[in-house]
Amino acid sequence: MEAGEEPGLKNQTYFTLQGFSCLTALQVLLFEGILIMFLITMTGNFLIILVATADPALHTPMYYFLKNLALIEICFTLNIVPKMLMDLLLERKIISFSACALQLYFVIFFVTSECFLLSAMAYDRYVAICHPLHYTTRMNRQMCFHMVIACWVAGIPFSAGLTGWLFSYPFCGSKEIEHFFCDIAPVLDLVCSDTYLFELLVFVATVTIVLIPFILIAASYVRIIHTILQMQSSEGRRKAFFTCFAHLVVVTLFYCTTGLIHLKPRSRFLVKSRKLVALSYTVVTPMLNPIIYSLRNKEVKHALRKTFGRKQFSKMHLPRGFHLFSKSCSHLKG
Repeated sequence: MEAGEEPGLKNQTYFTLQGFSCLTALQVLLFEGILIMFLITMTGNFLIILVATADPALHTPMYYFLKNLALIEICFTLNIVPKMLMDLLLERKIISFSACALQLYFVIFFVTSECFLLSAMAYDRYVAICHPLHYTTRMNRQMCFHMVIACWVAGIPFSAGLTGWLFSYPFCGSKEIEHFFCDIAPVLDLVCSDTYLFELLVFVATVTIVLIPFILIAASYVRIIHTILQMQSSEGRRKAFFTCFAHLVVVTLFYCTTGLIHLKPRSRFLVKSRKLVALSYTVVTPMLNPIIYSLRNKEVKHALRKTFGRKQFSKMHLPRGFHLFSKSCSHLKG
């Protein structure tokens, strides 16, 4: 029996993802653009994992965290983008009840893990720049391993608790999810009963997952910038500031978009705009992260040449987006 036949039916068998149905004329263009960004994301993040594992020179805390960040980005992207690409080409955009719940579980899991990992990376940079003499003792292999494990495990209770509670509610007659993937806000719109306690839990969880790590990152960078300003070398200051600026742009984009969507799940404003906001952290940010964090880094370029061989690497045809972004970065640095 379908949910449309009985209001408040709990045993929903499937949902329909509305996605970008309102942009019918742009479906092919959206498909091509998102596909290109998907390929760039996969290529860039796989390259980071490969070189950070293969080259002993990159066996440092910073690249250990970057390797885990790349893995999170790959998993997060695979959880959302392939289904979105399929839906852009299909007329009926269906997702089963269990698949929707599973997708939401992994969305929360990977977002939580990434938030805490970005905070760990900021702490790593804080120790490296502000306390260089204690860096090797503070950020030893065991410490880094425990920090990364904590970041991965942190996502389990939040994702299991929120997903289990949300999908235990009865759903109303409509099966149409006004989004391109199963997220808390659009699924919550279909619930019939009172969700005040759940929304309160979502708010508390969002503050824990998003705002607290963001505040820690901001505090770390305040100390980092203060230390950089005291450096004698103007060239060193310029390079350090450029790196911090790029990092903070991505962190701010990621945290502000996820926070904007989840702090007020049923905001009327977000019903109309959350698809575009969500695109930034589901498609754009995972693509930019490997470029901003690593692929403009001389150590990574050197590691790529060592891994693939100088001739082979020079002949590699990376996606066009890498070269366009590299040129823009060069102008910024200049």
